[in-house]
Amino acid sequence: MSGIHDLKLRGGRVFQHGAGLQDLDIVVAGGVISGLVAPGTPVRAAEEVDITGKVVLPGGIDPHVHLGKDIRVPRDPDDASLETASAVAGGITTMLVYLMSADPYEGVFAASDATMAGNSHTDYGFHFVLGTDEQVSQIPAYVSELGVPSFKFFMNFRGDEGKYLGLPGNDDAYMYGLLGKAAEAGAVVNPHPENIELVWKLRDQPRDDSIPPLEAWYRSRPPVVEAEAVQRVAYFASVTGASVYAVHTSSKAALDAMRMQRNAYPNLFTETCTQYLTLTTDSDCGTYGKVNPPVRHREDVEELWEGLRSGAVDTVGSDHNARHRTAKEKDIWSASAGFPGTGLVLPTTVGEGLRRGIELERLVDATSTRAAQLFGLFPRKGTIRVGSDADLAVVDLNATTTVRAETQYSAAEYSPWEGMEIPLRIVHTIVRGHFAYRDGVLSTTPTGTYLSRTHGGAAALAEIRKEFA
Repeated sequence: MSGIHDLKLRGGRVFQHGAGLQDLDIVVAGGVISGLVAPGTPVRAAEEVDITGKVVLPGGIDPHVHLGKDIRVPRDPDDASLETASAVAGGITTMLVYLMSADPYEGVFAASDATMAGNSHTDYGFHFVLGTDEQVSQIPAYVSELGVPSFKFFMNFRGDEGKYLGLPGNDDAYMYGLLGKAAEAGAVVNPHPENIELVWKLRDQPRDDSIPPLEAWYRSRPPVVEAEAVQRVAYFASVTGASVYAVHTSSKAALDAMRMQRNAYPNLFTETCTQYLTLTTDSDCGTYGKVNPPVRHREDVEELWEGLRSGAVDTVGSDHNARHRTAKEKDIWSASAGFPGTGLVLPTTVGEGLRRGIELERLVDATSTRAAQLFGLFPRKGTIRVGSDADLAVVDLNATTTVRAETQYSAAEYSPWEGMEIPLRIVHTIVRGHFAYRDGVLSTTPTGTYLSRTHGGAAALAEIRKEFA
């Protein structure tokens, strides 16, 4: 190869779609992969790094992140720097961040991007949470002018349920209109699916203090709450022609509902999160493990792993938020929901998935490739090929990682996985050719940049088919 390149990674086994792990050296120039060459091929590079015995995967993509101390938007530099540090320490090179506001998003976007720029260790894009008719009417502009083709709404925000996040209530008519507008714009809708009327009824029942806290929270929002809402939004999607990406699927019942609807209508996609693959109501994390939807029972965990194996589950995200531990150290009814976890998505999914005998290709899809495809980032992201961004996770499959809050960087200062041993270790995380995390040391120079996108869901998949036809 002619010229002097920036970086050569030699001696590793490199993941290639359709071929598995291959003995290849990776060459990087200008932030992109400039060569995949046989070991020993002469290449001139400014830096050469020996990764013998290690495996190189596409950098992880966390499609579900909340930043900011109130989880609405990132406002302070550490909202970006600490939480993206947690991400790159776990092999994540791109995150998609939910912005939540009832205001027009032009100003919200600009302020959030200004906070992230210069402070983010990962590349980043945004999803907008929609709650007003005015926001829905602006979907075409959000796509074409701001590069955001993915929109969330909370099916459970009825009445004053969303007041704590400054979001108004909505109803099924609002959902129907949002789905139609998104379909017209080639965007994807990411609903939070819970039937809040049923939750209201259940949480008004007398409380039994003898029930462990996570089991009590589970019973206040059982799987039927999630599954009914999944089925409703999926059917509305089929009527409107929308693409729907069901976030944080937590239960067998919800996965079954999505499978049934997908049999009749293809533009439906499913995300689960690390907590639903690893935690149950029997876990010993107490109120640190409170989240919506709740962690479930062992049968739900096993069914979600099987969904990952079969492809019924498309992606794994974190639903990361950095609410401080003091907001969690209360009784189960008063503690805040949610916790940090972006740095565990790739190690846990890949490490535990391989232990379960799931094919590496499926695990790479779930932690990187499928999110890139569904959210308009492929083939720039989500794959190791010449011309793609040099976003790489160098991992040791023969080592382990013990989860400790103090090594997770997050401002939350706790982890519900404290002390858990993961059968994988992140050695290096490379973002567009830059070592964001190297041999256990975080870079002091964040280089993350905003990712503008033009399509989501089925429209994004159609663009890929056109490009590779």
